[in-house]
Amino acid sequence: MSNEFQNRLNGAGISRYLPLLLVLFTASGFSALIYEIVWYQLLQLTIGSTAVSLGVLLATFMGGLCLGSVGVPRFRAALESPLRLYAFLELGMGLLAVFVLFAIPLIDRVYFAAVGYGLSSILLRSFICAVCMLPPTILMGASLPVLSRWVESSPRGASWWGLLYSGNTAGAVCGCLFAGFYLLRIYNVSVATYVAAAINLLIAAVAFFLSMGVSAAPKVETPGERPAPSGAQPQSSAEGSLAPWTIYAAIAISGATALGAEVVWTRLMGMMLGSTVYVFSLILAVFLVGLALGSAAGSLLLRLVKPRLAFGWCQLLLCLGIAWTAYSVARSLPYWPINTQLSSAPPFTLQLDLALCLWAILPAALLGAPVFLWHWRP
Repeated sequence: MSNEFQNRLNGAGISRYLPLLLVLFTASGFSALIYEIVWYQLLQLTIGSTAVSLGVLLATFMGGLCLGSVGVPRFRAALESPLRLYAFLELGMGLLAVFVLFAIPLIDRVYFAAVGYGLSSILLRSFICAVCMLPPTILMGASLPVLSRWVESSPRGASWWGLLYSGNTAGAVCGCLFAGFYLLRIYNVSVATYVAAAINLLIAAVAFFLSMGVSAAPKVETPGERPAPSGAQPQSSAEGSLAPWTIYAAIAISGATALGAEVVWTRLMGMMLGSTVYVFSLILAVFLVGLALGSAAGSLLLRLVKPRLAFGWCQLLLCLGIAWTAYSVARSLPYWPINTQLSSAPPFTLQLDLALCLWAILPAALLGAPVFLWHWRP
């Protein structure tokens, strides 16, 4: 980190808060995945558990994250006091999630009263997911861009973005397992929602308390404003002529294939392990573990590799990873020489299901995360 940027951080009084922000963002991911598992359980009870409903669920969830990351940080409040805005975002997540808990049963009545089967049923499922999940997920998507107002636009700053993202994903893994295997097994969807909302309120209180001792965020440099570092080699004509939209298009296509693959894998693994909220939690947790490890590795290797070349190799290897998952699900996992009748104890079943998911899904998930490598040259 440059001395100039370090001085700006010290002047704003936030340099010592960066590790604490990492903890807060991890807890935010923990609560977010509790919500997702709870919403999946609610939709499973109201409109059924199918590949279509799962696809709509994930599309709406990720769509809300996209809208929040694009729109909310453009508000002037994000420039003046990012930490205070982050506190209000967490507060809004908790309140809206509690509202969703009571709203889904009401929408369920409309579903049975107005629509039967066929295309109209599928369209209404999409509407239910959008109404229930879009407002809180928009706030979830805005949280990382708001916090990134404090991070310098440089390879070191992008590394901090990767650490924040990996910490958030690690918290999501823990929240996914905690919701699926404890809260929903011992209690119910109401208790799980209240626990996640309490976490959001606690995060909001801590962030608001920290914002009172921090001045306005430092000015964030854009890539075009940064002076070239001494000794840096000029970009080649091919790289300089590359339009920014091609970068976003490549990342968007990569994300589309990743989410599409997750829906297919969940469907196939559900046929083998059972279409329950516990299996969904396990598959989603393994998928998120791969994203967390991949993003952490990408942020650590950011200054040692050529970003665009690394991104391309990740996508090529990802083709092999997806092929490995397809082969494992179709040809390998069903024929593992394991007698499941030896024990019906839940720990044995959990260990076996976890091993199957790790074997099939983790290699591809590891390669789907390091998109941060694209943006910055070492």
